[in-house]
Amino acid sequence: MSKVKYYYDSETLSYRKIERKKRTTAKYVFMFLLASALFGFIFVFIASQYFESPKEKSLVRELQNMQLQYELLNKKMDEAEIVLTNIAERDNAIYRLYFEANPIPEEQRRQGFGGINRYKQFEGYDNSKLIVEANKRIDVILKQIVVQSKSLDEIAVLAENKEKFLATIPAIQPVNNVDLTRMASGYGYRTDPFTKVRKFHYGMDFTAPRGTPIYATGDGVVKRADAGSTGYGRHIRIDHGYGYVSLYAHLYKYNVKKNQKVKRGDLIGFVGSTGRSEAPHLHYEIFKDKVRINPINFYYGNLSAKEFSELLAKASLENQSLD
Repeated sequence: MSKVKYYYDSETLSYRKIERKKRTTAKYVFMFLLASALFGFIFVFIASQYFESPKEKSLVRELQNMQLQYELLNKKMDEAEIVLTNIAERDNAIYRLYFEANPIPEEQRRQGFGGINRYKQFEGYDNSKLIVEANKRIDVILKQIVVQSKSLDEIAVLAENKEKFLATIPAIQPVNNVDLTRMASGYGYRTDPFTKVRKFHYGMDFTAPRGTPIYATGDGVVKRADAGSTGYGRHIRIDHGYGYVSLYAHLYKYNVKKNQKVKRGDLIGFVGSTGRSEAPHLHYEIFKDKVRINPINFYYGNLSAKEFSELLAKASLENQSLD
C-alpha cells in the first residue's frame, strides 16, 4: 500500500492530503519506462561489445573452420601445381622430344579463361576476393590437367605408332652368324662373277650351306614369293610399310606365301643357289621408297658392336660378288 502524504495549508492552518494528478503519474511512468529502455539498450550495446552470443560464437567457429579449410586447399593446390609442373617438364623434355612432337607452350598450359565473368556469383561477400582467387586457381589447375591428359593421349598414340614402326623396320641379319660360312660381298662396286666386269652390287651376299634358314628382318606382308624376277631366282619380297621393302634372293625353297603376314625373326625360306648365282648364298637387299639402300645400317637388332664392326669391315672390301 502506497504511503499517504500531506502538506500544511497556511490559510486554513491545517494539514491537507496531497492528491496526485493522473497526468503526473502517467508522466512518471513514461519517464521510468524510457529510462529503463535506454538503460537496457546501453547494457545490450556494451554487452555486445564484450560478450558473444551463442550464434556469434557459432559463426566465429564456422569462419575459423573455413579459414583452416582454405589453407588446406591452398596447400593441396600448391602440391597439385608442383606435380603438374613436373609432369609438364617431363612431357616436353622427354616424351614429346623422344616421339618428335612439338612441345606444348607454357602459356597454353597455364592460361585462364577469357570472355564473360565466370565468378560473378562469388562477388558481394566479405571474402569475395579470396573465393574468386581460389576458384580461378582451381580452374587453371583443372585446365592444366585437361591439356596434360590430351598430351598424354597423343603421346600414347605416338608411342604405339613408334613401337609399330620400330617393329617393322628391317633390323636383324637375315641369316644367323652361326650358320654363315662367310660374308661374301657387300653393297657397292664389286666384280661380277660371270663377266668379271666391275659393276654396282645393290645388296649383301651371305654365304651359307644350302638349306640354311632365312629369317624375316622386320614385321610386314609378303608381297612376292616367286622366281619371276630376272637374276634373283626364287626370291621373297616383304613390304614393311613406311616405304621399306626387304628382298631375299637365290632361295632353295620358301616357307611363306604371297600376302602372308610375318613377324621379325619368322622363318621365311632357305638358302639356295637359284637364278644368277655362282654358289649357295643369300642375296639381301633393302628398298626405301623404291630406292635400293645399303643394308649394313639395318643390323642393330641382333649384332653386338664388335660383330657389327667386323661385318662392316668385310662388307667394305671390294671383292667379287656371288651373283
